[in-house]
Amino acid sequence: MWLTGRLVPDHKTIADFRRDNGAGIRRTCAQFVELCRRIGVLKGACIAIDGSKFRAVNARDRNFTKGKVASRIAHLEADVERYIAEMVRVDQQEEGEVRAEKVAHLAKRYGRVRQHIQHLQAMDRALADAPDGQISLTDPDARAMATSARNSGMVGYNVQTAVDAETHLIVVHDVTNQGHDRDLLVPMALAAQEALHRDTMHVLADKGYFSGRQILTCHEAGITTTIPKPETSGNRIKGMYVKPDFAYEADADVYRCPAGEALTSTATRPRKTGWNCAATGPGSAADAP
Repeated sequence: MWLTGRLVPDHKTIADFRRDNGAGIRRTCAQFVELCRRIGVLKGACIAIDGSKFRAVNARDRNFTKGKVASRIAHLEADVERYIAEMVRVDQQEEGEVRAEKVAHLAKRYGRVRQHIQHLQAMDRALADAPDGQISLTDPDARAMATSARNSGMVGYNVQTAVDAETHLIVVHDVTNQGHDRDLLVPMALAAQEALHRDTMHVLADKGYFSGRQILTCHEAGITTTIPKPETSGNRIKGMYVKPDFAYEADADVYRCPAGEALTSTATRPRKTGWNCAATGPGSAADAP
């Protein structure tokens, strides 16, 4: 800074450079991956894929969905009813200048609330044409997304990254505004496969990427996937057996419980079928197939 006479970049210099040279930066990253692949540093036999949520400059109050608009209108309409009731009370109980000042003040606040309701109603009509049911005013591409914290969320982006499991070098990355990862396994895996020029590849991902259709597509492309299957039933924490605990024997066409006993149907009338298991254990056959 002394040599340059305290010359410093503007606060948006880096952001503007990244925005104006996005295509060149992407080509540079691609050439770097290709160079690593050619010199043998990046083999890519095993790739790990994961996503990270990045907050946008768009505040949550500047992001709208049908649910948010309906909730805000309901709160504002409650305020309108309260202002009207208060004006009626003041008109009946107050007199003179005091009454006139209070009524004028309440009427002004009432008018602002009505304007806000009209704005939200216009936004609700605009949401009907939004392809994914969301509108962000500050950053149009940002979307509301759930985070790992309970009952919380943010407006931002879901950045996907595929990393070589051996060298930890980033193979490919993408910025999406999709709130979940279920449909992103195939595009990221295929992009990594193309960047590494591999016919076969092993991909690791967490349970957020689990999708039978996506896994099948990867298998057909020569990509082996290792993804934990999410627990879809809450009965295990209740001490009950769940569907994965029961094994199906195709030859006998029966399901066996964890104790090895066959399940027997107890159907007594149409559309009313239960299952009995002779085994005893910590759970029940509530989730039997």
